[in-house]
Amino acid sequence: MSHALPYPAASASRLSPVNLDRLNLIRKLTPRRLYNMSRVLSSYYAARATGKPVQWGMPFSVSFEPTTSCNLRCPECPSGLRAFTRPTGMLHPEFFERVIDELAPDLLYLIFYFQGEPYLNPSFLDMAAYASRKGIYTATSTNAHYLHDENARRTVESGLDRLIISIDGSTQETYQQYRIGGKLEKVLEGARNVVAWKRKLGSSTPHVIFQFLVVRPNEHQIEEVRKLGRDIGVDEVRLKTAQIYDYASGSDLIPTQDKYARYRKGDDGRWQIKNKLLNHCWKLWHACVITWDGQVVPCCFDKDASHRLGDLSQTGFKEIWQSAPYQHFRQAVLRSRSEIDICQNCTEGLKVWA
Repeated sequence: MSHALPYPAASASRLSPVNLDRLNLIRKLTPRRLYNMSRVLSSYYAARATGKPVQWGMPFSVSFEPTTSCNLRCPECPSGLRAFTRPTGMLHPEFFERVIDELAPDLLYLIFYFQGEPYLNPSFLDMAAYASRKGIYTATSTNAHYLHDENARRTVESGLDRLIISIDGSTQETYQQYRIGGKLEKVLEGARNVVAWKRKLGSSTPHVIFQFLVVRPNEHQIEEVRKLGRDIGVDEVRLKTAQIYDYASGSDLIPTQDKYARYRKGDDGRWQIKNKLLNHCWKLWHACVITWDGQVVPCCFDKDASHRLGDLSQTGFKEIWQSAPYQHFRQAVLRSRSEIDICQNCTEGLKVWA
């Protein structure tokens, strides 16, 4: 079954794709979700004011990991480097549905991504459809190598709200320098397939974004990628700054254009993150990450799940969210965020979209 426009076409036609996407998100708000968001926001500011880990609500944004597997070998990605010490595998739909059933009344935004390529999980689109039926805004990020015609149709029919397509070059030569093992033409073909099926099915979703990770080898192609996006008909082109793991001595990936870099060179010649690492973290109050096997971790910077705050195969989510380990972690952030390993390269408070 196709998902038609969630609002009258006459009024929708007067809105830009970006504003249509915003309206789609707003329409998924319910009184309960709004109330929960107000409790989360209030508790966050109370925690900042008192220095105590006050938490009054449930997360309204969650990242769920469909798989750790990936077909590419990107140099700054643990999945691409096959560098995990944690178990690898696929998210099971039965487990996913059980957790979503608990979270759905308060959950507004669900990101089907942490590590790995979501479309490698054969149940991914079924899970996206399940969350969509719960009225949750759903998004994913993909390298688009599996958006053949059938998957493109199923993506539109699933009700997925946002599809982020990684496109880090306008030529194969540049693209493959970061997306090692990838084929740019497959990315472009996949994007065309989704755009075509949206038109065929009269659907406003998913909102298709070309995401361009700006690194030194591709920064000269920014305008070319914008043109590609216009030619194919995607809804938006976004430029994202890149996280570099070993940045202190510099990196060939750090762009020469300062506005596209998360790092700057200090007076001593060493590189440092531009972020001031203040002792608070909005993400820790309103969001979390759930790995494919049910580990709850603080955020997307804990890629190897080294800070496990609970196991959903053993415990319900609400119990974990209010547990002593979670509160201790929140307290540690409020006390000294710079002492926590995953926070030292964090963008909390730093602009990542150029």
